[in-house]
Amino acid sequence: MMRESSQVRSRQVRRSHAIATAVAAALVSLAVPGCTAASDEARSPGDAITTGPAAPATTASARSAPAPSPTPSYALSTAPRTIPAVREHTPARGPGWKPAAAARVVVPPASAAALADEGRLLAGELRMGFAETADARPGDVELALGAKNSGPPESYTMTVQDGRVRVTGPDEAGVFYGTRTLKQAVKSAGSAPEGTVRDGPAKPQRGLNLDIARKNFTVGWIENQLRRMADLKLNQLGLHFSDDQAFRIQSDTHPEIVSTPHLSKADVRQITALAARLHITVVPELDSPGHLGAVLRAHSALQLRDVQGRAVKGAVDISKPASAKLIDELLREYLPLFPGAFWHLGADEYQALVYRDPQASFPQLAQAARQKYGPSARIQDLAEGWLNDRADVVRPAGKVPKAWNDGFFTGGVVQAAKDIQVEYWTGKELGARPPLEYLREGRKLVNLNDEYLYYVLGQPNQFTYPTGRRIYEQWTPLVLRGTTPVPARYAAQILGGRLAVWCDLAGAQTQAQVAEGIRLPLAALSQKVWDARPPQPAWADFKALADRLQPPG
Repeated sequence: MMRESSQVRSRQVRRSHAIATAVAAALVSLAVPGCTAASDEARSPGDAITTGPAAPATTASARSAPAPSPTPSYALSTAPRTIPAVREHTPARGPGWKPAAAARVVVPPASAAALADEGRLLAGELRMGFAETADARPGDVELALGAKNSGPPESYTMTVQDGRVRVTGPDEAGVFYGTRTLKQAVKSAGSAPEGTVRDGPAKPQRGLNLDIARKNFTVGWIENQLRRMADLKLNQLGLHFSDDQAFRIQSDTHPEIVSTPHLSKADVRQITALAARLHITVVPELDSPGHLGAVLRAHSALQLRDVQGRAVKGAVDISKPASAKLIDELLREYLPLFPGAFWHLGADEYQALVYRDPQASFPQLAQAARQKYGPSARIQDLAEGWLNDRADVVRPAGKVPKAWNDGFFTGGVVQAAKDIQVEYWTGKELGARPPLEYLREGRKLVNLNDEYLYYVLGQPNQFTYPTGRRIYEQWTPLVLRGTTPVPARYAAQILGGRLAVWCDLAGAQTQAQVAEGIRLPLAALSQKVWDARPPQPAWADFKALADRLQPPG
């Protein structure tokens, strides 16, 4: 009986011990989230499951382990703060991305030939490494070309996910603009938000027009404007390099016309090379048959004179074959110097047409018009033919011709060629017509509305300096003349817009003052040509962002 009683007591002790162990394990499993049945599921099939006396030791270890940190919970992201604002952002939850010490900008070998320059530029701006590799690591920024039909020209997709950034686009310009968005996002907020940006411009031509004829601007100043423009996703710089005051580019065929100071051809190549790297096209303008005063000082025999022998300022006599020969020689000299797709022929403000009776005042022009275009032709037809003839010179070099809107006439026997793009600036000049007339003819226009987009040094002739706020709040590409928009059905014919700096009173501002004066107008323009919809932020918020991204001075 004593032996049997001892065995019973032993079984009771073991049963009590087992119950205590089970209770302890249950309590630990409630206290420690990782100590559940799921822990067993994580074991490999061949792992031993410890039971019996060893169980309390495992339980004690679990009881003493600290609870793991909870997974961070992120709010849905908001769009990056950029100028121009991105057109579409799909939010996501996550920490976003910011540059880290070991992070790189990487370009896969298949895209390296096209995107290495863009990658190196971004890496330098964000102080990151650069590599040509398909092996993107956590923290890296990857740039890659997509299929050519993967989106509209200059569009891009930027995805921020899993601690990485990937920027793709159908062309180099699109990927480059994605890098501008990333750069601005980091500058404005310290990081790029989680999610996907899908973005691209509303208009294909966006930029700045610069009068370097009346005022000499240094190469460094011009290059600084190019960098500013690139960050704003602007893609055209117009250079008006010849006028009555000066001729500002070196000429080998006619060195007698060149003013001091001027840009050498090496200077021009330096400017166009930087512009190309920043996906900006330089659009040169050799204005004729007016605004040629600097050229005519060395070629006085070609000066236009009225019936009384009085010289007409800046106007060449287009009845003389030597006039066309001179201008065409200059055009052919400069065409290879500018690799871009456009050439501006001017054609504005030909002073012969300002006279009350041009036919009587300039009988030589009237006679030349009749001889070339028939008995009913007038001087405006001779001027229109001049424009067409100059367009014939630049087209074989692959250039799309442009001209100011007051060089396009109506009611004559000669019409300007339909492929010459209309640079619409005014309805005030003689011969200038309302924009709807050009649009109804099917012509393509670029908006340089002098009511909003003319920055004229010294503010002569009732001009006032444009403000960023007025452009931001009132102007759109549809507002071609005055303050009234044309119907939206013509939007596709309006190719974009440029802010124009004219140096009528060249000494009125320094280069630094011009740069500061156009800073906010240029930012506002960039917003409205990238996305013509009414902008969401109020002007005060937009200005604050502009001041952060491109500070005054």
